[in-house]
Amino acid sequence: MKSEYARIKPIPEGKKRSVEDLVSRMKDSKTILIASIKGLPGGQFGALKKKFRGKADLKVAKKNLIYRAIDETGKGALQELKKQVNADFVLFFSDLDAFTLSGMLSDNQTPAKAKTGDKAPYDIEIEPGPTDLLPGPAISELSGVGLKVAVKEGKLEIIKGAVVAKEGQEITDKVASVLAKLGIEPMKVGFTPVAAYDAKDDKVYVGIRIDKVGTLEELRTLVKKALGFAINMEYPSDKTISYFITKAGREEIALEKVIESKAGSPEEKKPVEEETEKETNAEEKADNQPAPEENKDG
Repeated sequence: MKSEYARIKPIPEGKKRSVEDLVSRMKDSKTILIASIKGLPGGQFGALKKKFRGKADLKVAKKNLIYRAIDETGKGALQELKKQVNADFVLFFSDLDAFTLSGMLSDNQTPAKAKTGDKAPYDIEIEPGPTDLLPGPAISELSGVGLKVAVKEGKLEIIKGAVVAKEGQEITDKVASVLAKLGIEPMKVGFTPVAAYDAKDDKVYVGIRIDKVGTLEELRTLVKKALGFAINMEYPSDKTISYFITKAGREEIALEKVIESKAGSPEEKKPVEEETEKETNAEEKADNQPAPEENKDG
């Protein structure tokens, strides 16, 4: 359906060339990734761009030009990428796998101070320990975010820590100030992956931010849980069989001890026939004894 508003002015040649360039890149690239550059300083943008040279081409363009280019590609699934185009973003065109490229972006992020209004990327917890802060206004500031402090050797020491911001919660001015004073940098600055289009699968992936450290830790936890579950279910495998063999060995030793304790030691064992014979001999001996003499004076 054509728009009811016809364009009067011709499209500038510069915009046409920009759209053509975007269309060409979109058709030739295996992966088209959208990354947020919110809060990223210009100098750091340039430095990161150099790091990705030869691995991905970066392109900053206006929304309407990207929308037009997506329409002209004729790729249906690519239309879903429009929903992910927001303010402060950059496009990555690459032949790398979408998740490989996303992992590279995450690896190249650097720690940064938290600012008022930032959303905590995780539960920000301040642990107990010494600080370089001098007694004074800092006491009330630290106490104001739930920390308990004491003065030791002329410096403030946190004697009881606290979670000062929950994951996803906006960081307050007080919390941002305390984190800065303690030198804690919970934020990450760099290219933040938002979504990616995979030309091979003709599919858009959303939420592709990869946390390698967190993922590995979660995987280790799941492996431990799986092993415990398999052992409880007595499921035999190359990972559980050594445990079952060791357990069987311990149970065998314990069973032998129980049997020995009930049967008694070899020295204490007496055949039934031997005991019966002794009892019979004792009775016969008693019968052959002479009767006691009567009292003569009686």
